Amino acid sequence: MAQQTGLDAGRQCVIYIVGKGENRMYVDELKKIIDPDRVTINPTMLEQHSKDESYHPPCLPDAVVFPKTTEEVSRIAAWANEHCVPIIPFGVASGMEGQIIPQKGGISLDFQLMNRVLEVKPQDFLVRVQPGVTRMQLNKELKKYGLFFSVDPGADATIGGMAATNASGTTSVRYGIMRDQVRDMEVVLADGRIIHTGSMAAKSSSGYHLNGLFVGSEGTLGIFTELTLRLYGIPEASVTARASFPTVTDAVEAACTVMAAAIPVARMELVDSRSIQQVNSYKGTDYPERSTLFFEFHGNEAGLAHDLAFAQEIVREHGCDDFVSETDSLRQAALWEARHHLAYAFLHSYPGKKAMSTDVCLPLSELAGAIGHAREIIEQSGMVGGIVGHVGDGNFHSLLMVRPDDPTDVEQAESINAQIVSYALSRGGTCTGEHGVGLGKAKYQRTEHGPALDVMYAMKRMLDPNHILNPGKIFIF
Repeated sequence: MAQQTGLDAGRQCVIYIVGKGENRMYVDELKKIIDPDRVTINPTMLEQHSKDESYHPPCLPDAVVFPKTTEEVSRIAAWANEHCVPIIPFGVASGMEGQIIPQKGGISLDFQLMNRVLEVKPQDFLVRVQPGVTRMQLNKELKKYGLFFSVDPGADATIGGMAATNASGTTSVRYGIMRDQVRDMEVVLADGRIIHTGSMAAKSSSGYHLNGLFVGSEGTLGIFTELTLRLYGIPEASVTARASFPTVTDAVEAACTVMAAAIPVARMELVDSRSIQQVNSYKGTDYPERSTLFFEFHGNEAGLAHDLAFAQEIVREHGCDDFVSETDSLRQAALWEARHHLAYAFLHSYPGKKAMSTDVCLPLSELAGAIGHAREIIEQSGMVGGIVGHVGDGNFHSLLMVRPDDPTDVEQAESINAQIVSYALSRGGTCTGEHGVGLGKAKYQRTEHGPALDVMYAMKRMLDPNHILNPGKIFIF
């Protein structure tokens, strides 16, 4: 095996990378640990595990392994740690920042066979799942109990991947982000030890908050093999609304006023006028091509009628002159198309390009200025792009259409991203609200966190001294 070395605070960290003539030996070793049929170096399979939904260039793993149990994951980790072989946990590759791309080769640990809902505890509003369970799979199982899992990042991501990136999405304004839903995790550490990070209790003052540490760690501190999650009752009724505004500032200010009025909105999404125009072209719709807020309210029918009327009164005061609401489920889905189909609308119209999605989050008071700044620099650049946002919690995305094989195109998009991030950080925000750090945001970590990044890295070194767990992510050596 070839060696790749890098400096780690005065010591050498060695990662072994398999050469072409050594694959057979590598695979033979893994096949002694688990069922040989679940270890592969098939070229098609390696290619499938080399990339995600991001614009980042793919890298092939040395092998793909499909564990079925925590004990198998533990044995694989212990072997990989002893031989300094990288491990990259893999879900369904729906990530936006290259978290599952195996930049240093190694083992892509695919959790598609660990996809069981292990236990539902309706009276405790809890469920215990394996990491390969997807969001839609889970909610289908929970529906018969009258319960649902709240985090909705858009993609049908795995629960393990959502925890790894601290995902959130459209419902976070009402129910919170992934970190708020995790009660306990079973985690395999780099050396094969198995630990639990919490309990089933609703709260605890006992010890360090390990759930908070591991959620969002992107596979760099441990490998998730079970998760215990908080659930919610399916609301009796829901209503959806669309409100159009003369300017993006009017829309953001209306959203802030709705929040200040304590209206229990379940979703509140912003789509800018350029994006509405793109959806109209793609879907053949005739939505007003203006900055638009999409609302969803959950509750009982009597309460929803009051909430809807109050919200309509507020948005009218902020210049809204087109307000449409729906209670029928099919019409609700149609009303949300401009938000849910936005990425496809751009991708369909610009074949050969991929969407680079920025992901900053700011205090609500700074959001309108940040979105205006982003729109301005996108237009100045001449690049195609739209802006959408989880406006209720200050998180927005600029979708930039990029040719990933064109260095000039990528460089221009990254320059726009850097300006958007710089603006957010200068006003108390963060470089990523929900997509995670991965490869694309690693370069901003020192600026955002300062000396706190050294504390994070010290934890990484302590838990993973050989740097086998998803190397190259979050930290730049």
